[in-house]
Amino acid sequence: MENQEKMKVLMIGPDRSVHGGISGVVNNYYEAGLDKRIDLRYIGTMVEGNKFRKLMQAVKAFLLFCIKLPGYGIVHVNMASDSSYYRKSFFIKTAKRAGKKIVIHQHGGDFETFYYKENSDRGRREIDKVLSMGDAFLVLAPVWKEFFGAMTAKDRITVLPDSIRIPEQGQKEYGQHKILFLGRLCREKGIGELLEILPDLRKKYPEIRLYLGGIWEDEGLKAEAEKHPGFITWLGWVSGEEKKKYLQMCDIFVLPSYFEGQSVSLLEAMAYSCAIAAAETGGIPQMIIDNDTGVLVAPKDADSLRKGLEILLDDAELCRRLGERARKKASEEFSIENNMEQLLNIYRKVSGLS
Repeated sequence: MENQEKMKVLMIGPDRSVHGGISGVVNNYYEAGLDKRIDLRYIGTMVEGNKFRKLMQAVKAFLLFCIKLPGYGIVHVNMASDSSYYRKSFFIKTAKRAGKKIVIHQHGGDFETFYYKENSDRGRREIDKVLSMGDAFLVLAPVWKEFFGAMTAKDRITVLPDSIRIPEQGQKEYGQHKILFLGRLCREKGIGELLEILPDLRKKYPEIRLYLGGIWEDEGLKAEAEKHPGFITWLGWVSGEEKKKYLQMCDIFVLPSYFEGQSVSLLEAMAYSCAIAAAETGGIPQMIIDNDTGVLVAPKDADSLRKGLEILLDDAELCRRLGERARKKASEEFSIENNMEQLLNIYRKVSGLS
């Protein structure tokens, strides 16, 4: 405990107010008391808004980072791909020049496309160079350890899944056919396929209701959802007690993403004993074991998604069993308390304290 008190960590990532997975992870750490265990300073490098606002935030964040950097021994960088990578590369290089210990925490679910399709050979060599500056490299699932092991030293890579605080056990009524989605409302999350199959599913299950929690990023999809106000409800971005209410109320959770690093909303659905239909992509199979903790469906495949949801809609008792097993798995493997202890051990290791 004495060593933990001495650790000073400067962490960067999107502002904690941003609607997204990384900020959710960071907020979970604060809720669990990470800032009480170590000397933690967080700098938000990105905010929502127009390009000018985002640029100003990045510049302010970098200046503040340079001012605060001398007082901290560890720099923890939360990054994804695309613009997130390019922003964070400046911070990583600056920390490296200053001789700081660097923990790179990779959250992006589509880094493969960014690396192989959006970069030249020269660009890929630069990415390899930047990622190799990390003294520790954290990924969300074993599949990403294999992927990033080709870019940086594999022995520096640790699988550290996202985690959540497990709620008290509540009562859930299965067989209601209330389906919940939480996340970005865009094609990459499989919303197109979900909206495509809902009208036909409603013919077979007249009481079906879909609740969409998130911010629309595609006006075409929004217009499609608005054609069915009788059984599709847009909640906007939900958080806090409102999110808990829908997680408890809905018996089925759906996540038909095209790609996914790992999903905090999926972990929350598991913790609330939802019966889950999720795409077999990225880190999802680490959480959802087919026919054990949920049902896996093929990404970008409306027919597979329909069949997966029908399995759950047809059998309330199956939903109960899957929901109970999902909660048990979340409690045993994805609790924020266990995750935080692993993170503290990583900090100690890079600091030479263990």
